[in-house]
Amino acid sequence: MKHLMAAFLIGLLFINHVMAEETDWSDYAKVLKFVQPGEKHGTPLAVVNYAALKQSGQVEKAYQTIKQFDVSQLQGHDEKLAFYINTYNILALKMVVDHWPQKSIKDVGSFFSPVWKKEAGIIAGKAVSLDDVENNIIRPMGDPRIHLAIVCASVSCPDLRNEPYTAAKLNQQLNDQAKVFLANNKKGMLIQHGELNVSKIFKWFKQDFEKVGGVESFIRNYRADLAASTKVSDYLDYDWTVNALEK
Repeated sequence: MKHLMAAFLIGLLFINHVMAEETDWSDYAKVLKFVQPGEKHGTPLAVVNYAALKQSGQVEKAYQTIKQFDVSQLQGHDEKLAFYINTYNILALKMVVDHWPQKSIKDVGSFFSPVWKKEAGIIAGKAVSLDDVENNIIRPMGDPRIHLAIVCASVSCPDLRNEPYTAAKLNQQLNDQAKVFLANNKKGMLIQHGELNVSKIFKWFKQDFEKVGGVESFIRNYRADLAASTKVSDYLDYDWTVNALEK
């Protein structure tokens, strides 16, 4: 009986440990309720009601979740990647909300002190910028689909997903993000007169897509209508206007 009880208690401890590994994203899920389909400058996108979001205080709650989370609990590639994609998106939202109203997230910074280099929050006890999270943590994890999941609060960025990223669904979520972005001919990909124009994201991070065979090869995974001979000929204009709901 004692052995059975001991095994039961050990089992409970194991279950609690497993359950505690990944972050509770409930507060971030509430933030995403302020996101809705919309259009800006002729581009369909997911717009954010920043005015209402600021008033709600919900971004700060989501930020406290990631600030207080012990990242040493994260197990494996997918848990870590999901955590830091959500972290980037929360910090970008926080940057806009903290300085609202702004026409562009870039207006929070300046030429000599760009917003990407400014302190965006505290993670694992250390001050981090958006640049730190993207270039020092997320990109080295080696999955170019992240560029279609992290959102810098701008019209031409990929859309904010309407749910948090999680380890259990990460592969499906990232594939879906790629499909949605590449289906948007205003900011993802446009085939015109037989020529392929794509987001400047594919130019800025070209080397990351080389890991999966290059930009055209990556795109063909999600756009079956792209001919084998089609090459990128130009890049779409990038609209840095904040992805805000306009009333």
